[in-house]
Amino acid sequence: MKDMINYFYNLNIESVEDWDNIFTFKWNKEEFYFVPLNRTERELIDLVQISKELKNRGLECHDMILNKFGKLITNVYEANYILLKPIGNTKEEFEIKDMIKINNFLILTPNKSNLYRNSWSKLWSDKIDYFEYQIHELGKDKEIILDSFSYYIGLGENAISYVNSTNKKYQKTSLDYICLSHRRIKYPNYKLNYLNPLSFIFDLEVRDIAEYIKSAFFEGADALSYLKETLKISRFTTYSLELLYARLLYPSYYFDVYESIMNNKEEEEKLIPIIEKADDYEDFLKDAYTEMNKYAPIEGIAWILDKK
Repeated sequence: MKDMINYFYNLNIESVEDWDNIFTFKWNKEEFYFVPLNRTERELIDLVQISKELKNRGLECHDMILNKFGKLITNVYEANYILLKPIGNTKEEFEIKDMIKINNFLILTPNKSNLYRNSWSKLWSDKIDYFEYQIHELGKDKEIILDSFSYYIGLGENAISYVNSTNKKYQKTSLDYICLSHRRIKYPNYKLNYLNPLSFIFDLEVRDIAEYIKSAFFEGADALSYLKETLKISRFTTYSLELLYARLLYPSYYFDVYESIMNNKEEEEKLIPIIEKADDYEDFLKDAYTEMNKYAPIEGIAWILDKK
């Protein structure tokens, strides 16, 4: 890969590190990342415009570097890549208050529609249907997955029902504006990932917050305190609060690892710490409901509220 990068970017780098198909190197004492492109070309056009708009508003994001042919996309070994030059200290953390401020830099407009991701119910339903088909066809030897799969599918279906009920109750999903969001937020939330334009999408503000809080829980942080902080500094509508709770219900933390296992990127044992915290996470969901009800009367999930 070193020779390919040198050729396409007229560089003379001596070595490249491979981080699970993300290639990093230093040139002139600056760090660069050569990353697989998992976005469509139409999305990429929008992402370029969004990067420019953010910078015009005073928020830096990582630079996407053109190759020597004047193109952003570089095809290497039949795969598309983008060269990223990170801005500033890549280990700087963005916390809840920072995320809320940044998420509101941009809102959805018609020219950003290729990046709109708000059909949670359909996306989740399609994903669960595919997972069920996949595990039936390919998962017969996955003992840890087989023992836990039904529980997390059930949680996912609870979340889908919750979203459907919320949208039906309010009749429309335009009660809250759509703002700059990310495909997936992790805890800790480092600048390296957070300001990567290839991760940008548009969705409800609660998307990033919920994913951050879930990730914090499974990293051993005080997720409930992050939720309390969010509720204090945000002015969520009841609609947003219910969708925040739906997103906390949805077990993306399990499904993300499941997908990595099925794609042979992780071992099954990676699920064990998640499964072992299932009971604690139910307690968190019950406590989260109590906290959120201090701000608005949101719908409850009977089996969680009845938990002793």
